[in-house]
Amino acid sequence: MWLHREIRTLPDIPSYWAKQTPNKVAIRADRVAITYAQLEADVASLAAALAPKTANVGFIGTNVPEFWTIWFAAGRAGRALVPFNWRSPVPELAEVVADAAPSIIFAERCFEGVIGEAVEQLSFDAEVVPFESVTSESGGLSTWLAGKLGPAPDHKPTGEDIALIAYTSGTTGHPKGAMVRQEAFDLAFLSDDLEPTIVWDDQDVAMMAMPNFHLAGSWVPLPALYHGGTVAMLPTFEPYAYLDAVETYRPTVACLVPTAIQSLLDCPNATRTDFSSLRTLIYAGSPMPVTTIDRAISVIGCELRQFYGTTESYIVTILRPDDHTSKQSDIKSSCGKPIPLVQVRLVDPEGQDVEDGQIGHLIVRSPMLMAGYHGKAHESSEVIRDGWYWTGDLGYMSPSGHYFLVDRAKDLIVTGGENVYSVEVERALERHPSVAVAAVVGIPDARWVEAVTAFVIPKSGAVEAASFAAELRDHCRQFIASYKVPKSFHFVDYLPMTPSGKIRKQELRKLAAETLAETR
Repeated sequence: MWLHREIRTLPDIPSYWAKQTPNKVAIRADRVAITYAQLEADVASLAAALAPKTANVGFIGTNVPEFWTIWFAAGRAGRALVPFNWRSPVPELAEVVADAAPSIIFAERCFEGVIGEAVEQLSFDAEVVPFESVTSESGGLSTWLAGKLGPAPDHKPTGEDIALIAYTSGTTGHPKGAMVRQEAFDLAFLSDDLEPTIVWDDQDVAMMAMPNFHLAGSWVPLPALYHGGTVAMLPTFEPYAYLDAVETYRPTVACLVPTAIQSLLDCPNATRTDFSSLRTLIYAGSPMPVTTIDRAISVIGCELRQFYGTTESYIVTILRPDDHTSKQSDIKSSCGKPIPLVQVRLVDPEGQDVEDGQIGHLIVRSPMLMAGYHGKAHESSEVIRDGWYWTGDLGYMSPSGHYFLVDRAKDLIVTGGENVYSVEVERALERHPSVAVAAVVGIPDARWVEAVTAFVIPKSGAVEAASFAAELRDHCRQFIASYKVPKSFHFVDYLPMTPSGKIRKQELRKLAAETLAETR
């Protein structure tokens, strides 16, 4: 890692800053403040206890300080951390745990039951360590550590070690564990250093509210600790608690998904919250409607930065702060330009570059790219070809060099012999002042092969379906071709989301098909 020669892997972070600024607060959560000296002592003790373990280290819990202790300690012992999705039902969780094959799982007490049921279905033994967070009275890992203290691990972490196994959000198919090397984090810090709009120092406070099993909750706050700053943690995202935390912790950098930002802006307390400490608000997971961007700049008053990336590649492109204030509103709908060290191409299905302005498969070459999927060599080779990762996204590049995503390759709608990209329909719908969020899918249709179908959350709540649908059709015809206009509308209160803020379109297709069957 590039600004501090002594930091080469993630476990070096607490040991380095424990020597440089031992009394500086590294982690804040609720009323607890953990210094770098305390963090390093906890990491050293836990790493020694983990040294005899022979496989990965699992974690299931909300955003608690132990997450960081366990991650750094696992790396020091030469083990990868596997954060599990605490929102998963037992069958889904059991599938992921079986794939990850951890030898030990640290479980926040409230998830002891669900992880216990999942472990019972395994064909191998995995020790479950339930704990109360240090934010609770008498909480922490000290009880489990008693009697397990030993010498420091013999292992010397290297860049080739797997630091993290992050499972995909599961919008398609079975979840897969992306293995991230220590050197990927190393090079991500270099990429930050080379990007002129990204600035970190030891006075920064990063707000961590996104779930730790998603990269927005684990990887994105890391630069604060690398630079000797502070990570302020909220167990989960809740709008009112988040607004209170902004005034309590005074964060300088925060990361949220667009749906979370929208919910903050809709809180009556938002206009009364002092956001003056916040320098940068990062959003990731999906683009944000232009109206929401403008409203966020007005209410929150800080710079906005969008990251586009995947679990497999981490960050690919950046939409910079000045792009968010551009008079060219279409730029605000893009995912920006490649970050330093990352290369992007748009290709046809055979891997040949498409012409400028044409839609192609977006592929990436990056030093932050995963080492492959855990235990899935075939699936790894399908998505990483000749060093290029096939994201599964379709997009095009504008003359300004900005990349625009138009759809997932698997979500392309073929209707009446024409290709329809759901994103362009969604953007047209979201230009209507009464539409909060829109999602578009294709469902099988005898006449059209696939019928363009829209799910819409109205801003005003309940609507008269027939008249509002007719109004939206007329509205869409102003912006897109008639064959792209949705054939049917479903007005809903919410959309099924992954933890990373992506809409589960498979569930929408199923719901649309079931609704259609009921009406026949």
